[in-house]
Amino acid sequence: MAQFLDLFGYLSVLLRAAALSLGAIALGGVVFTFVVRPGPALPASGRRLLFLSAFALAATQVFYVLMNSIILSATTGLRWNELIGASYFIWGCASASAALALGILSTIPASGVQVGQLACSLVILAATIATSHAAARLEHQPILIAATAVHQFAAAAWIGGLPYLLLTLRKYTTPPEAAAICKRFSGLALTSVILLFGAGLALSTYYIGAPAALYGTTYGIMVAAKTLLFGMILTLGAFNFRLVRDRGQDGSGWLKWLSRISEAEIGIGITVILAAASLTSQPPAIDLTNNLVRLPTIAERVAPRLPRMGTPPLASLSPSTRELWKKEHPPSSSNTQAYIPGQEDYVPPTEGDIAWSEYNHHWAGLVVFVMGILAVLSRYRWFTWARHWPVAFVGLAVFLLLRADPENWPLGPSGFWESFSSSDVAQHRLFVLLIVLFAAFEWGVQTHQLKAPKAALVFPAVCTAGGALLLTHVHAVTNLQEELLAELSHTPLALLGVAAGWARWLELRFPGPARQMAARIWPVCFALVGVVLLLYREA
Repeated sequence: MAQFLDLFGYLSVLLRAAALSLGAIALGGVVFTFVVRPGPALPASGRRLLFLSAFALAATQVFYVLMNSIILSATTGLRWNELIGASYFIWGCASASAALALGILSTIPASGVQVGQLACSLVILAATIATSHAAARLEHQPILIAATAVHQFAAAAWIGGLPYLLLTLRKYTTPPEAAAICKRFSGLALTSVILLFGAGLALSTYYIGAPAALYGTTYGIMVAAKTLLFGMILTLGAFNFRLVRDRGQDGSGWLKWLSRISEAEIGIGITVILAAASLTSQPPAIDLTNNLVRLPTIAERVAPRLPRMGTPPLASLSPSTRELWKKEHPPSSSNTQAYIPGQEDYVPPTEGDIAWSEYNHHWAGLVVFVMGILAVLSRYRWFTWARHWPVAFVGLAVFLLLRADPENWPLGPSGFWESFSSSDVAQHRLFVLLIVLFAAFEWGVQTHQLKAPKAALVFPAVCTAGGALLLTHVHAVTNLQEELLAELSHTPLALLGVAAGWARWLELRFPGPARQMAARIWPVCFALVGVVLLLYREA
């Protein structure tokens, strides 16, 4: 059981992200009912969404409590009756119970149940806060708890309320009715933005402290990524605000624009929540004042140089850490011990290790850069052959599968299935699968083999999913400097992936000539991803 501890560390981040996302959607539905109030109750589609999000939240919390208890019991020897009093157990069960009750109340279309729904939502919010960094702090705890509550409530009211706005607008199709609903929601969204900014500023002050911690710690880098994503959502929200203000009474064509922009707004908002969940796995930057990575170190690492295109020999790589551990702990000496990735002391990589990693990143970057350029050229009739550019991703996927992890199959001593016990390897293999899915569907779309509108949406969905997962990507590295420097390369890739995916989504979903602006953005993002990979360095 212990060998899955590292995997569970990553799984716990994903479960936390799912709980935050589902909780935001559930709470957003309740706030929407109270503030926007298009009628005595949500439309049937809105109640269905509230029901599904609430029950999914309950299932997520139960699964998290169960898995966390199993891991703790196996690694610490604690009995289950001793775990019941733990904070995660109490608040996880409370959140699951409140979500279950909220789901049941959502099936009742009477206005009298709204008070009960609000009470359930507040319990869910309280459970989230009780398991956050704010509740664990010894200093400034009241301020941090209040700021966290405001921050999460405002995010749920805005991002979580957007799906209910779109579902409600399907029922109210006449311009005056739709405009009235949108104006009420715009007021709610504007208030939420102000509260989000204020609470986020307060939390950053207490969690980050000095400006140097913003770029000198992994926590600070993640906060900066959240801020950039927040700027993307704010830009989209400003477009919607102008639509409602300037064209709210003109026909119904503006509703399609608003719906399409809101789809991207929701998607990027969920990505921000994923980044917030990843922050819970990192110590606040203010606790790492003695371990800040200084600006000269960062500048030296990111300074451009020629890509490394020659492969180093396998013999130049460090021995497999898993195999070394097995030699030190043979089964005959201890049958109860298991290898846990990341438990070994940090050993600086050799020149061969660095060369191997940089070689892989640089070749991947070259492929992605060329594909970004081909994606731009494919829009001109002189370069129709360039529309086959997605095929190159298959070669990239095979390259990564075979070359990314020299300690594991097929190059290293660890077998194919054994290697999945390392979260780094499992995540890399998942990204390879996403690349293959992208290549297959997008080639069919570009060559018009797949003409279904939903098939075209696979590409942006894969891009955004890959970018979002990269924001939660963790490394089993005990050296804080190397962890930060790795994050400095992953975060721009994640942000560019999210931007490319939603730009492509808007290109496909926008009506009329407005799609041309989005069509110019995503190929450039792809080319920039290639540039970031070509500049990747580990020394």
